[in-house]
Amino acid sequence: MHVALEGGSRSGKTFLIVRNVVARALKAQRSRHAILRFRFNHAKESIGMDTLPKVMELCFPEVRYKSNRADWCFTFPNQSEIWIGGLDDKERSEKVLGKEYVSIYLNEVSQLQWASRNIALTRLAQHCPYKLNGVERILPLKMYYDLNPPNKSHWCYQVFHKGIDPDSRKPLKNKENYAYYKINPVDNIENLPSEYIETLKNLPERMRKRFLDGEYGDSAPGALWTDDSLDKWRFDGGELPDMQRIVVSVDPSGSGDDENSGNDAIGITVLGLGTDGNGYLLEDLTLKAGPAKWGRVVTEAYDRWDADVIVGEVNYGGAMVGYVIDTQPKVNGRKRNFKVVTATRGKSIRAEPVSALHEQGKIRHVGRFNELEEELCGFTDHGYVGSKSPNRADAYIWGFTEMFPRLVKEPKSQIIIPRAYSRPGSWML
Repeated sequence: MHVALEGGSRSGKTFLIVRNVVARALKAQRSRHAILRFRFNHAKESIGMDTLPKVMELCFPEVRYKSNRADWCFTFPNQSEIWIGGLDDKERSEKVLGKEYVSIYLNEVSQLQWASRNIALTRLAQHCPYKLNGVERILPLKMYYDLNPPNKSHWCYQVFHKGIDPDSRKPLKNKENYAYYKINPVDNIENLPSEYIETLKNLPERMRKRFLDGEYGDSAPGALWTDDSLDKWRFDGGELPDMQRIVVSVDPSGSGDDENSGNDAIGITVLGLGTDGNGYLLEDLTLKAGPAKWGRVVTEAYDRWDADVIVGEVNYGGAMVGYVIDTQPKVNGRKRNFKVVTATRGKSIRAEPVSALHEQGKIRHVGRFNELEEELCGFTDHGYVGSKSPNRADAYIWGFTEMFPRLVKEPKSQIIIPRAYSRPGSWML
């Protein structure tokens, strides 16, 4: 039997499934159960250190259990076990998947590939007899899934809603064994802060649909970024690597009016290149403001992060951008390196190599950046289809293009010395 709980954020999906897994572990002696996620660190922190102990405290306070934090295995008085694992570490996943289980719970499956799910499915094979009222029974094999619904292209939608195999595109042979239930934050409102629902209501439409309403999105054909790819490589826990290079990127709109809310925003992002060779989105500082204000935001980010370079797009005037940056007060007289880049190709063409790096796991977002990610999901292989100008995403793309010059060959960075502002030792490299 396959059961998926899908719906919005903080709706209690994980708690409910973990409680079911524990109940099954207590029912059948010496039964084994696995809770798996794409990344082991996330599984350990979210399930092993948070949800499972809470479930035991609130639902099974009388049960004394042992936790082995070397192997991340929880053992109950009847010798049943719950193993916590990740599918990102070959050695650990082989250790966990070297056993057979009667229950497997795949947590946050929007991050998992169909092939990974199928590998886990091969371990759902433990034979577990138990007695109920003196009658011997067999604990049925069961696989649980949970997710915040991504796009309809995701395999979970194909399997549970359309009833087809994602590989063959043919109808599932045992469709009756698949069931899904929707559970949203409003269903768990008594356990949430009073302002949380209002926070979700204020998200961009695509994010609100997913995290408040628990609905699958309609992915644009040929989308370069999708919800599941963004979630798969999101860095939302653990310790960041040291940064060997920091880039502050700016996509100016050319506006000089500080007050007009109808103006395009000035895209500003802070990006880091970790010692692990991966790029990280650290901050999105995009705002609507005139040159004096956005120039201050850019230079303060440069100084705060001890950045290596500021990258600015030239179409609205490299001289203007450079001058704005150069006129900001210096910190301890430190020079600020500035490069300009020129848009010689369309937005989507420039975005494709950066999207490819993200798909390979070379680019990761440190937390959630709802508005920026909304813009990224509007890029397709046939053009940008978003509802508004992608200023945040443009700055992001310029910055990672600068960060990975050997992997992203165009557009080429240039050093421009505007005649009007070419003072030696000012803002140029």
